[in-house]
Amino acid sequence: MSAPTRRYEDAVARYFEAWNAGPDAVAKAVAAAWTEDGGYTDPLADVRGHEQIAAVVTAAHEQFPGFSFRLSGAVDGHHDTARFSWELVSDAGGTPSGGGSAPVAGFDVITLDGEDRIRSVFGFLDRVPAGA
Repeated sequence: MSAPTRRYEDAVARYFEAWNAGPDAVAKAVAAAWTEDGGYTDPLADVRGHEQIAAVVTAAHEQFPGFSFRLSGAVDGHHDTARFSWELVSDAGGTPSGGGSAPVAGFDVITLDGEDRIRSVFGFLDRVPAGA
């Protein structure tokens, strides 16, 4: 694996560590993944800074208890930008009702700073449950 590829995969791994961190660890995980003034934007949120990003992560866990975010496919990147697909899956294994597709899925585009921390995330939702 090339060094540039590892750079993007490592940043995305820290991103998922933040999204999957427990309540006591989310602030530390967000700080490890994002720059201090980093941002997160998707159709449902547009926030800046560690505290606001951690609040979005916490809200997602409250809305979908017992679920985790996971990478779906390969990470692709160039320069300071990477993209990847993800899905929300049940921690009990599989997806809701033991089958079917993940309740939420999408893809994100991230930009990195010189220390490989996330400066910005632009998220796109491909699948969202009704009423979410």
